[in-house]
Amino acid sequence: MTRIQIIQIGIGGVGRVLVQQVLAQRALLAARYGFVLDYLALLDQSGALYTGQPLTTDVLQAAVAARQEGHKLVTLTNGHPVADWRVLLPSTPCIIVDVTAADGMEHGLIEALIAGQRVVLANKRPLTGTLVAFHGLTAHGKTRYEATVGAGLPIISTLQTLLDSGDTLLQIEASMSGTLAYLCSALEQQQPLSTAVQTARSRGWTEPDPRDDLSGTDVARKALILARTAGLPWDMSMVPSEPWFPPELAAISVEDFMQRLSDLDAQFAHKVAQARAQHMALRYVATITPAGASVALKHLPADHPLATLRGTDNLFALTTTRYEMQPLIVRGPGAGVDVTAAGVLGDIVATAREMHTVPSTT
Repeated sequence: MTRIQIIQIGIGGVGRVLVQQVLAQRALLAARYGFVLDYLALLDQSGALYTGQPLTTDVLQAAVAARQEGHKLVTLTNGHPVADWRVLLPSTPCIIVDVTAADGMEHGLIEALIAGQRVVLANKRPLTGTLVAFHGLTAHGKTRYEATVGAGLPIISTLQTLLDSGDTLLQIEASMSGTLAYLCSALEQQQPLSTAVQTARSRGWTEPDPRDDLSGTDVARKALILARTAGLPWDMSMVPSEPWFPPELAAISVEDFMQRLSDLDAQFAHKVAQARAQHMALRYVATITPAGASVALKHLPADHPLATLRGTDNLFALTTTRYEMQPLIVRGPGAGVDVTAAGVLGDIVATAREMHTVPSTT
């Protein structure tokens, strides 16, 4: 039985669920594919849980429970302060899983790829820095990053398959923030914006700082990842995004921002009323074409595919040379730790299947 080692960086909401999903699926995957997924290390900002041997199920479950209660990994038995996660890399290929929202990860990940390791990303930031770093991470197909754009939806793989088979991208039109899709639905149900944001935050549907969602930055990052995946040599300046809040709320603390959100309730209620009066729907839409991109609140006709969205669903409409008359549509839940972790696990399994060598029977 082949053993595939995992080093997971990040043990927040998605990271904890991912560990549980790996443990739940491990026996099935071993029976189906002939490999076992072993955790070599778990890391948070304090350090690493690491013994030099695969972490046992009991140790992993205890770590998940401890992090759920707010304890740092370094305080646990077998927890160690680690200045650089690269010191934990084994001599044989492993899968490095980044489920953080940390800046500056790309350089270490590229080094690891050059050394023969594999990478799975939920963290969008390594892919939205320099174009050189994006190519360093993705040029040879050793990095998977499905969850960076569509949570558990197969949007990256769908786009890559279209392009690899000779299709040409004409346009992507998408609602690709489950958080903002939920807010639009809540506003249409006459909830105040401040109440809707607080609810989304309490359910884990926002980034740690909700302004990453409400600024449009998170959607712009996803749009840039899609554009770069399609071969467009863009940087973030080429994906302008319209924020939901005025500049004076950008520099205050998260707590103060949440308290000040009620100042915007009347403004957004008016936007929804305007859309309703015109028999339109208010949606936060990313549009990507080879000529440029936009990320903004838009009034859409009631029969537009994006206007039919409810709750946290995402929708991607891909118009290509082959799908010009009728766009290819990918739709489903776009927020929540369970679906995001499942997207990451799907990438881990696909990577492990590539790494696994079936023993010769001859």
